[in-house]
Amino acid sequence: MDTAKTLRRRLSLRHFLACLGTVAASLSLLTTAHAAGSAEAGQARSIVCAGCHGIDGNSFNPEWPSLAGQNESYLIKALQSFKAGSRQNVLMNAQAAALSEQDMQDLAAWYSTQKLAGKTADPALVSSGERLFRGGNKATGVPACGACHGPAGQGNMAAGWPAIAGQHATYSSNQLLAYRSKQRSTDGDTQMMRTVAAGLSDEEIKAVASYAQGLQP
Repeated sequence: MDTAKTLRRRLSLRHFLACLGTVAASLSLLTTAHAAGSAEAGQARSIVCAGCHGIDGNSFNPEWPSLAGQNESYLIKALQSFKAGSRQNVLMNAQAAALSEQDMQDLAAWYSTQKLAGKTADPALVSSGERLFRGGNKATGVPACGACHGPAGQGNMAAGWPAIAGQHATYSSNQLLAYRSKQRSTDGDTQMMRTVAAGLSDEEIKAVASYAQGLQP
């Protein structure tokens, strides 16, 4: 048991360091791509997205993510993944199939400029959620969420890591469960999110997702 825990910790650290190594290269590539995005064009293109994600990117259904204020790099990556089929969702696969790279950049430029509506966390889960978000769980080798997603959950645009502050807890929980079951694998060769999620219990997922929802974007 102790050997398994030690191995899990080492793998978690290895994946984390591998992720950090991609930041510099990503920044150079993504800055060029984002310069071509037009928020005005993205607003016009977003009309078809509004039914699920809201007119300004604030979704009304907690099953669907709010896109307002999200990092451009992550939005582009997500749309590319849906179009390529590496991320599965019946509605999004169909919608993304019709998007060009320019469409994706424009949509990302539009949503990133919108203001995300603030939400609250479940008071009963704040303590355990904050502890996991800020300190991780050494016993299971789970790193702090804030190490990648930022101390305030603002994400990391250069690395393509999403902002999670103010995101619907239901949506965030579902994504962590998908990573844990390996139904979602958009963390690439590093498998960072799959490794992290594998060490999380249902209770921890619920707590940290609720805490992130309460963070003010």
